[in-house]
Amino acid sequence: MKRPGSRKAAKTQRNRKGRRGDGETGRQGEEEKGSKVFTCSFLYLCTGYYRYEEGYTPEWPGFGEYKGTLVHPQKWPEDLDYEGKRILVIGSGATAVTLVPAMAETAGHVTMLQRSPTYVITMPSQDRIANALRKILPDKAAYTLSRWKNILRQGFFYTLSRRRPSLMKRLIAKGIRAELGEEHLPDFTPRYDPWDQRLCIVPDSDMFHAIKSGKASIVTGEIDSFTETGVRLTNGDVIDADIIVTATGLILRLMDGLELIVDGKPVIHREKVAYKGMMYNDVPNVAQAFGYTNASWTLKCDLTSEYVCRLINHMDEHGYSYCVPRLKDPTVAREPALDFNSGYVLRALDEIPSQGSKHPWRLHQNYFKDLRMLRYGRLEDDTMEFH
Repeated sequence: MKRPGSRKAAKTQRNRKGRRGDGETGRQGEEEKGSKVFTCSFLYLCTGYYRYEEGYTPEWPGFGEYKGTLVHPQKWPEDLDYEGKRILVIGSGATAVTLVPAMAETAGHVTMLQRSPTYVITMPSQDRIANALRKILPDKAAYTLSRWKNILRQGFFYTLSRRRPSLMKRLIAKGIRAELGEEHLPDFTPRYDPWDQRLCIVPDSDMFHAIKSGKASIVTGEIDSFTETGVRLTNGDVIDADIIVTATGLILRLMDGLELIVDGKPVIHREKVAYKGMMYNDVPNVAQAFGYTNASWTLKCDLTSEYVCRLINHMDEHGYSYCVPRLKDPTVAREPALDFNSGYVLRALDEIPSQGSKHPWRLHQNYFKDLRMLRYGRLEDDTMEFH
């Protein structure tokens, strides 16, 4: 068994059953399933946050009656031919607003059917400030300035959305009016506040251009049932389509469904509390990369990776074989891990770990707080135990 300092890489299997951990040594081993068993000293999971095998599809009445082509974006056929065809994209999230303009280029017509609107804003696909900086500064300096510009801008607009949602609503509505006029505003005016769910960005107004050109359209309504040729809405309208794309969301799943076992006992994810947004109480030598919901995903993952490297180096320097966070403070209250009301989050809240009400169990959707905690904060605190 190699100590954490060995840095020996382990080759993983794609289909795995579970991960066993020893609470006394912190050693991690994979159960055998068809080929090999291997062990490691520290397990760092970079498995994302959703189920890759399939996406979420609601149980619509008459779903099996439809005779056309059904596609879910997570299982996109490479040979799908939609040129000149009538396309119905069900959904209003990032996947839908990306698919609509792309398919509208060659499709006969693309209709986006949404049960309720989403906040949509436009941004240029090229960062003119970053491009200008690259012309006058060395690459590293230009990158650093551009990166901090983006971090500060994103943080400003997120904070503005949470503190003054009515102002943010007006700014977004102003942008929609400028793109499409007043008549389309109801289709882009959600019932919730900005950043209660994620905002969608359309680069260079591509979806708005598709709508203005007549190659795409948006319908807001609920599906009553599927028919042989399309869908019937609760208001009686019928939308016929040759191809229906169900861009209806993902299934949130942490650790890619990995089963953790510590000292012979299965780890129940919903009973755990996240430590610094990456580890879990009473689970030794396991960390997970998990990004921001209100900014670049990799922004938080970068900090998490730095922290894990610091942690392993600290264990090497002091001869520790394992570390484990312990939830000792009885005043720490459990709270939902994600302050989001998106469907994929609400469907999974009862299955995923919680966050705590205070540091270091509280998750910060704030780069500056995480920067201080993860890059410069102490490794040995009253919560983390080293052995």
